[in-house]
Amino acid sequence: MRESDFTDMLRWTATAEAKLRNIPYFARTQARYRIEALAREAELEVVTSELVEQARLEFGQ
Repeated sequence: MRESDFTDMLRWTATAEAKLRNIPYFARTQARYRIEALAREAELEVVTSELVEQARLEFGQ
């Protein structure tokens, strides 16, 4: 999956992006997809570092 595959891109805070960059490159795209899915389920427009941390806990990473 490429970044261009995301049809309605969410905004990410700088700290959330930094947390995403800490994820190994080979898993980063899938992690972004799953984090954004969580954001959409919660009807959020912005991905925060708290959401990234929540996803990490939920997905056991």
